[in-house]
Amino acid sequence: MTPEDLKAISKQTLSHYDDNAESFWQGTKDHDVSQNMAALLQHINGPAPFDILDLGCGPGRDLKAFKALGHLPIGLEGASVLAAMARQNSDCEVWEQNFLDLHLPSDRFDGIFANAVLFHVPSAALPRVLLQLHETLKDQGVLFCSNPHGNDQEGWQGTRYAAYHCLESWRGFMSNAGFKELNHYYRPTGLPREQQPWLASVWRK
Repeated sequence: MTPEDLKAISKQTLSHYDDNAESFWQGTKDHDVSQNMAALLQHINGPAPFDILDLGCGPGRDLKAFKALGHLPIGLEGASVLAAMARQNSDCEVWEQNFLDLHLPSDRFDGIFANAVLFHVPSAALPRVLLQLHETLKDQGVLFCSNPHGNDQEGWQGTRYAAYHCLESWRGFMSNAGFKELNHYYRPTGLPREQQPWLASVWRK
């Protein structure tokens, strides 16, 4: 992919979320991701409260939840309408940044919560993005991510770009960026694998 291709993918995908911000909020505000939040928090070393980057925070549901638990979350969102909603809904700091043009401080966060977001990053750009996330974590920091899995296909799904990695391919991307696997599981729990579209994984810097 050329830089122009990546910019076009990013622009169109973010436009999708801006254009559908209210319906996205209404459709996701009551989703229970407490299992995923716990998977991140249980692996962070040291005393709470933790500095957490909610990557792709959307309208702020999980920012609000982390804050209610006593932690110090900061959101990052590329869609400007969603970023504004996140600030209003959570009363947290939210950085408006494009995933393909990140500007993150080094050694800043105890944990990163990347729930249903990194699958929008094209494979061509994913190694660079993961290295930037690795860099912004403190020593021994933890990254949680949940993505719809597949057989390494990627492309347009309507007006959003998506990549569906299998577990082994995802492990390859993560290990190449310097992460060590702590755990993985499929969601929703208690169902046959063919009815578990989400692959969740937890990684240490």
